[in-house]
Amino acid sequence: MSILSDLLGALGSGRVEVVDLTAPLHPGTPLLQLPEPFANTIPFRLEEISRYDDRGPGWYWNDIHTGEHTGTHFDAPVHWVTARDGEDVSQVDPAKFVAPAAVLDFTAQAASDPDFLLEVAHVERWQREHGPLPAGGWLLYRTGWDARGESQSEFVNGGHSPGISVECARWLAEESPIIGVGVETVGTDAGAAHSFEPAFPCHSYLLGAGKYGLTQLRNLALLPPTGAVVLAGPLPIVGGSGSPTRVLALVER
Repeated sequence: MSILSDLLGALGSGRVEVVDLTAPLHPGTPLLQLPEPFANTIPFRLEEISRYDDRGPGWYWNDIHTGEHTGTHFDAPVHWVTARDGEDVSQVDPAKFVAPAAVLDFTAQAASDPDFLLEVAHVERWQREHGPLPAGGWLLYRTGWDARGESQSEFVNGGHSPGISVECARWLAEESPIIGVGVETVGTDAGAAHSFEPAFPCHSYLLGAGKYGLTQLRNLALLPPTGAVVLAGPLPIVGGSGSPTRVLALVER
């Protein structure tokens, strides 16, 4: 049998499970809210075109109104000023949308401290136990924040949400072999990252290095520390800085 036939067989038998890491997209999906005078994205909205009626008797369809960075989404390098000449979302090599994942679990720390920051020492300790971060893969940062995902106030939490320190963001961008970072929070940076130096270091360093971000992930608790494969499929928006994305994981059972 071919490799792909083997994979289909494993999927059919349940030896490989498909885990959906994507938050449902609806008008109540939490959004990042920037203070004045900065502009903000719009909430997700469906606008009905027809639904089996005189506007279209045999079909139902909608227009969608959303921002690129609403719900579970992909950050392309050009999203940040440090990569203003970098790739837009349509230019990312599609081979990168299928990649191995390392899952680092810091739910206990985030539960006791909503401003908890991942440090280089945490990653190095994880690597001593589980092996190196995957080359060309994702670091998925589990904090338990997805449990808040249906409440704007609990999700944003007054600007207090876990993230990654300045030093760790620089290290992941410049020294680690990963292609990007995936998080459960509203963005790849901590809620307080506007006050860091530089501000929003994950955006600044990782996107500036041509790496990527995935945000508002769910169900990371269903993934092993190593061995999962992530499939992330953003829309190929020409000139787009990002896109809502269906993110799936393949896990051997």
